[in-house]
Amino acid sequence: MKFAVMGAGAVGCYYGGMLARAGHEVVLIGRPAHVAAIERNGLRLETTTFDTPVTLTASVDPAAVRCATCILFCVKSTDTGSAAAAIAPHLASDTFVLSLQNGVENASHLRTLLPQEIAAAVVYVAAEMAGPGHVRHRGRGELIVEPSRRGQDVVQALVEAGVPTEVSDNVRGALWAKLTINCAYNALSAITQLPYGRLVAGVGVRETIDGIVCECLAVARAEGVDVVGDVPAAVHRIADTMPGQYSSTAQDLARGKSSEIDHLNGLIARRGHALGIPTPLNSLLHTLIKLLERRGDRH
Repeated sequence: MKFAVMGAGAVGCYYGGMLARAGHEVVLIGRPAHVAAIERNGLRLETTTFDTPVTLTASVDPAAVRCATCILFCVKSTDTGSAAAAIAPHLASDTFVLSLQNGVENASHLRTLLPQEIAAAVVYVAAEMAGPGHVRHRGRGELIVEPSRRGQDVVQALVEAGVPTEVSDNVRGALWAKLTINCAYNALSAITQLPYGRLVAGVGVRETIDGIVCECLAVARAEGVDVVGDVPAAVHRIADTMPGQYSSTAQDLARGKSSEIDHLNGLIARRGHALGIPTPLNSLLHTLIKLLERRGDRH
């Protein structure tokens, strides 16, 4: 199969790299520094079990998605509209688009922008860009994908590439479970610039996380969402399974970039307000991250 990764950050490079290592044709669409490094040396894929260069194609041009069987859509939630517009003229009518993004609204948003078949995926991976053309995998890597007409071949390709992937009829509930995990850790890791293992060792942090989770689940129940699994237990396991991981929000702020906080704690705050459900912890974290983003803009 031919895959194109739109948004070749840590998530896109990890999954694109795994597929290319398994023999699929992959093109990464990303930033110039990453593209230049990959063109020189391939993608360095450093995982918990191997560290190897992977040969694939990279480009800064969204037109490079042309002729792809499947698009792994991995841009930040804030860039969904602009990225969809950039690739739209180059997609075949039968191209399959798989959204590997944070938040709970991206696949629905994409369906208003693109006529192609689109499916949402829930992503559980700890990865970071360790340098231009170098993705470092710290743990996990599984995907939960919603059923689709053309997605089965993609799921099979991912599984054969070493990516644990399952199809679920309740991806909405799984997305909300992942959203709750993100709300519990992302802002706190960003504000403190601490990885999850050290973060939860702080005084009162676990109790604060429990409060954040309660707010998220109250909003989900009001939305009529059947959230998957024992979410409080899953939240606490994250610090054990990904102790060295910094949140994507922490990585964004450390680089002076804007984050996805409007689609994480900010979404809980907005939905809670609309539904009459108090969300003081999520609202405070959203406000603090927005202030830190402004500080980064000033510098």
